[in-house]
Amino acid sequence: MDLTTVWFLLIAVLWTGYFVLEGFDFGVGMLLPVVSRDETDRRVALGTIGPVWDGNEVWLLVAGGATFAAFPEWYASLFSGFYLALLLILVALILRGMALEYRGKIDDDTWRRRWDAAIVGGSLVPALLWGVAFGNIVRGVPLDADHEYTGTFFTLLNPFALLGGVTTVLLFALHGAVFLALKTTGEVRTRAIRVASVAGPLLVVAGGAFLAWAVFGYGPLWTMIPAAVAAVGLVVGTVLAIRGREGWAFLATAGAIVAIVVTLFGTLFPDVLPATDPANSLTTTNAASTPYTLTIMTWVAVVITPIVLAYQAWTFWVFRRRLTRTDVEGEAGLVLPRPLRKGAHAG
Repeated sequence: MDLTTVWFLLIAVLWTGYFVLEGFDFGVGMLLPVVSRDETDRRVALGTIGPVWDGNEVWLLVAGGATFAAFPEWYASLFSGFYLALLLILVALILRGMALEYRGKIDDDTWRRRWDAAIVGGSLVPALLWGVAFGNIVRGVPLDADHEYTGTFFTLLNPFALLGGVTTVLLFALHGAVFLALKTTGEVRTRAIRVASVAGPLLVVAGGAFLAWAVFGYGPLWTMIPAAVAAVGLVVGTVLAIRGREGWAFLATAGAIVAIVVTLFGTLFPDVLPATDPANSLTTTNAASTPYTLTIMTWVAVVITPIVLAYQAWTFWVFRRRLTRTDVEGEAGLVLPRPLRKGAHAG
């Protein structure tokens, strides 16, 4: 296996980690108005992702950096063609991060409602657009001989890509609902299970259609295997969540996400960005950096990756306990910053 293939696989692993971890962050954010009835409920829901959301976003940064370093031509073509969509994702992620940090700074209902809207929108927009983006990557985009994008923004809004967007929204909603059920008690947990019971069947239909279209329209037949695994994982995860087995349900939905990413990257290889004219497609060969660059990157990854994984695993272990309303009420509300009173100033 040459280094270009190794780095194609590593980038697939990075996107898998991002979607598994940031996926439940998006789900919790999107479901905030659904699973909460008062401020305490909202603090419970947001407290489940409070210690980990910023660490989960690191996977996106590393995936982008690895793509830039290992396949610079792929990176350049993606940003030239998907510029507006990626800009919208970036703005949404910034607003969501600001909202998670600032909603608790002032004790004012209007202040919190506005930031809550930013959390919902900042979760929904990336959840939708990542699906649209990967749908277009699998389907192929118009590239010229210089590998520059020749379409428009509306070229990306085709039926296959839009179905991909619907799939990722439902996927992250289910994953986030299962995570909330795993990490909370009481009414928040009950409402999260109810969401899972609705999102699961819808996802099986939409996601099944999307994966079948990807496999039979664009991929080799072996990708039927991970697609089938994904479908089974979604069904099993939904059933287990409804039965109150949230831990196993979370493993099932996480496994389904892994299988979906394997399916999508499997349909690509050896391309990294197919073109509507196959002669102009970007492959792991013509989009790659020099062997020397890939060698240096490989040694850095070998040293750094285990440290990052160990640190993130430790973080999840420390914050493994379920949250209750008592944990975030009054003076015990340490999950998010204690709000300032009106007119008060941070010292």
